[in-house]
Amino acid sequence: MELDGKVAVVTGGTRGVGAGIARAFVRAGAEVVVCARRPPEVPLPGTAFMPLDVRDADAAGRLFAGLPRVDVLVNNAGGAPHRLLTEAGADRHARVVELNLLAPLAVSLAAYDRLRSARGSIVMIGSVSGGRPSPGTAAYGAAKAGLESLARSMAAEWAPDVRVNTLVVGMVRTERSHLHYGDRDGIAAVGRTVPLGRLAEPSEVGSAAVFLASDAAAYITGASLLVHGGGERPAFLDAATADRTPAADKATTGHPPVAHEEN
Repeated sequence: MELDGKVAVVTGGTRGVGAGIARAFVRAGAEVVVCARRPPEVPLPGTAFMPLDVRDADAAGRLFAGLPRVDVLVNNAGGAPHRLLTEAGADRHARVVELNLLAPLAVSLAAYDRLRSARGSIVMIGSVSGGRPSPGTAAYGAAKAGLESLARSMAAEWAPDVRVNTLVVGMVRTERSHLHYGDRDGIAAVGRTVPLGRLAEPSEVGSAAVFLASDAAAYITGASLLVHGGGERPAFLDAATADRTPAADKATTGHPPVAHEEN
């Protein structure tokens, strides 16, 4: 999965998941440009910084016009504050959709000519919030669901010149995790709800992004790759009162338990 000589642009690449992605591309040998509204507090070794508000389509056009080559675009910039639907007007929620859905579309269009010339690829950074209810971040979840759909349509329209895929990312441990999950004990408790028993590291999301951008994924486009540690343990399993231990079931039926669902 080497990317020697490739040029990768990572939006929102100055901290958190974006910085983890940028570092992974540097390790893979790529020349990396990170974009954000403000420069990183600590420069990321091996990267170049270019200021960009991804919601400004004209600015995105100027940025890519100034780059001689682009092989990979990672649409990572996004996010949303926790806000119940009734706590804000429709315009506030529309701004969340703009950042997480319309901006990746605008940036992708701005990069299209460069990517087509390089036979490159786009990696969208989606979220598990796009596939389940997201109380408190409903507009964000809706935007991420739309982003997956957008990526699939882009993949069909832009093939074979540009591959487009989505990483559907679960909970990630970053420098801001305490704002969502609390102290170290809170983060550990949240991690135990994931089948793999912990939150992802930004570097692990980065490795998955490198894979999708590399020649190892040359026949993959229009796909959604789950990077969520197995997802979320169904709440009903912990709420059920029935004894489901193998010993108890064998004692009653003489056979191992069989999982089933009732319609």
